[in-house]
Amino acid sequence: MKKYFVLLFSFVLFVAQAQKTTKIGYIDMEYILEKVPEYAEAKNQLEQKANTWKQEIETKKNDIKKLKDALASEKVLLTKELINDKEEEINVLEKEMLDYQQKRFGPQGDLMIQKSALVKPIQDQVFNIVQDIAVKRNYDFIFDKSSDLTMLFTAERFDISDFVVDALARAGKKVEYSKKQQKIQDAKEKREFETTENPEIVDKEKKVQATKDEREKKLQERKDDAAAKKKEADDKRAELLKTRAEARQKLLDDQKAKRESLLNKKNENKTNPEPKKD
Repeated sequence: MKKYFVLLFSFVLFVAQAQKTTKIGYIDMEYILEKVPEYAEAKNQLEQKANTWKQEIETKKNDIKKLKDALASEKVLLTKELINDKEEEINVLEKEMLDYQQKRFGPQGDLMIQKSALVKPIQDQVFNIVQDIAVKRNYDFIFDKSSDLTMLFTAERFDISDFVVDALARAGKKVEYSKKQQKIQDAKEKREFETTENPEIVDKEKKVQATKDEREKKLQERKDDAAAKKKEADDKRAELLKTRAEARQKLLDDQKAKRESLLNKKNENKTNPEPKKD
C-alpha cells in the first residue's frame, strides 16, 4: 500500500511539473485531530480506560508469576498429580490473561473499536470540508501528510490544515451565515488562501503597510510638533498675561496707597490745625 502511494505521489508531481496550472495541497490529519477539543477530551478518556486495562493485565501477570514462584519452591514436596493440577491452573490463567489482552488491545479489540468510533465522525467531517475546499479553490490533488504517503518535502504554503480546523470549529459551533455574511466569509477565506499560497502577496502587503505606517508616523510627529509649539505659545501668552496682570495690580496698589496717604495727611491737618501767627 505504501509503495502504491509513493508511486501515485511521484506521478502527481510529474503531472504538476508538466502542467504548471495543477494545484496541489495537503492536510495533516493528526494535527487536525489534536486541534479538535471534543477529540482531545474523548482521547483522554480512552487513554484512561486503556491504562485501567493495562493495570488489570499487569495484575493478572503478577498473580500468575506468584503461582509459578510458589510452584517452583514447593515442587519437590508435591506429588506429580498436584504438580499437574497447579500447572494446568496456571495455563488456564495465562490463556485467560492472553484472551483478555487480545480482547482489549488486539487488532479487533476494544481499544481499536473505540478509537475508530472516536475518529471516524471527525474524519468524515474533514473529508467533506476538504471536498468543499477542493471545489471552491480549484485543487487538483489534496493529500493527507499523516497517511502512508511518504512526503519527502512539504512547503507550508500548501498546507490547508488550519483552514480545515477553522471549518470544523465553525461546524462545531453551528455557525449559520446570512448570504451577506457568507459572502464576506468566503472573501476572507479566499484572501487567506491567496496569501498562504503566494508569499509574494504577503511581502507586497508588508511593504505597503510599512509605507502606510511610516506616513502615519510622520503625520503623528507633525501633529505632536504642532501641539508642542501651540502649548509653548499658550504658556508664553499665559505668562505674559500673568506679568501684565501683576504689573497692573501693582500699579493699582501703588495708586491706592498714595490716595490713602494723602487722605491720612488731610485728616491729620483737620485734627491738628496749625496755630495762627500774631
